[in-house]
Amino acid sequence: MNNQLHWLQKYNVNGPRYTSYPTALEFNQKIADNFQRAAAMASENKTLSLYFHVPFCHQLCFYCGCNKIVSRHQEKSVKYVETMLQELKRRGEALKHKPINQIHFGGGTPNFLRPEQFVEIFTAIQQDFDIAENAEISVELDVRHVDEKLLTTLKACGVNRLSFGIQDTNPEVQIAINRVQSNELVGSVLRWVREIGFDSVNFDLIYGLPHQNKEVFEQTLKDVLMFDPDRISLFSYAHLPARFSSQRKIKDEWLPSAQTKLELMLFANDMLCGKGQGEGGYEAIGFDHFAKPTDNLVTAQNNNQLHRNFQGYTILEDSDLLAIGASSISHIGNVYMQNPKKISDYYDAYSIGEHLPELAGRILTHDDLIRANVIQSLMCNFKIQFKEIESQWGIEASRYFKSELQSLKTFEQDGMLETSKESLSIRREARLFVRNICMTFDTYLASQLNKRRYSQVV
Repeated sequence: MNNQLHWLQKYNVNGPRYTSYPTALEFNQKIADNFQRAAAMASENKTLSLYFHVPFCHQLCFYCGCNKIVSRHQEKSVKYVETMLQELKRRGEALKHKPINQIHFGGGTPNFLRPEQFVEIFTAIQQDFDIAENAEISVELDVRHVDEKLLTTLKACGVNRLSFGIQDTNPEVQIAINRVQSNELVGSVLRWVREIGFDSVNFDLIYGLPHQNKEVFEQTLKDVLMFDPDRISLFSYAHLPARFSSQRKIKDEWLPSAQTKLELMLFANDMLCGKGQGEGGYEAIGFDHFAKPTDNLVTAQNNNQLHRNFQGYTILEDSDLLAIGASSISHIGNVYMQNPKKISDYYDAYSIGEHLPELAGRILTHDDLIRANVIQSLMCNFKIQFKEIESQWGIEASRYFKSELQSLKTFEQDGMLETSKESLSIRREARLFVRNICMTFDTYLASQLNKRRYSQVV
């Protein structure tokens, strides 16, 4: 703990989460229709992942930094679904020969959509694509707006994984973030979920929320262990009120200090993994996920085969990602492309026309691909095998990363890294600071840090 407090004081700077490299702040190129199609045809990836972004929410959660539209008018989703299906038809044309191994609905609140709208979307997918028999099909749900009809419809559509945004079970915390949901409600929905027979349930939790302390968060963790989800995602609250106006309703004095946040994360790790009070029973995955020992994420991590994409940690090897909906980010071959963020601009972009809309994005250079590989290895497996990097990319790592390896000596001197001629690995107790180490390999970072667009790493 003393080491980690020292590292916190020294390294708790602002930095990216590295769901992509380069990050979305570097999507400053214009990707034309012909290049989008060419990228799809040239991609060597054999499989396809689909992501649908549903931005609508029934009410505002004050902590949220997602692209969202708060509305009580469900009919607003009709035009949105129509536009998503137009986009799927047009952008998916060049990718329909690839089997789908993953479908994910995120938001916003995907269950803002009616059950019959999910049927409409899955019918459209099945008409033009082949869905692999073992595909992971998941939906993020707001437990406050779930009924048995929705769950049975999702199951009939082939959905096998659900994720619930629980965040915290304490009433005072829930009121402060404007997301009030009782344990009784959560329990009743989980009973439906298990009776219907979904394969896996994930809970999202957040540490660093207003009024959280060890006692409060311990009770939340006990409640979660009682509910016994298959996976848990434990995220750090990123307080950026200058960027997200809803966060201005959360007073600074309500928030735990950086040291308390670290203590909450370490306590949660011990409790979930069975090293503290409480039964635990989970294995740590990456730096912020947990899964049961029998979960395929654990097997993948043990075999250094864990992967990471915009939807989180996964066992799936690299696939092309076709992202549908406002603000969503696709990764096709060596190209990132992002849809318009404003819903009006999104509608305009996919109105009937001969060409696909020009999208903001990034064409990855050879250097980008090398660094993305290194950062992915660190984020997933906390190590770099230099011979593997050299063999894959035809470089001499000691020369190519000469300045980066020199910069990493600071982390090594602080006891965070173990290095040799063959490899570099992050010590277990330093894994919370993996983003700092990844930042060393980010050639774009210096131009972005002064813009204060990133959250603190812990």
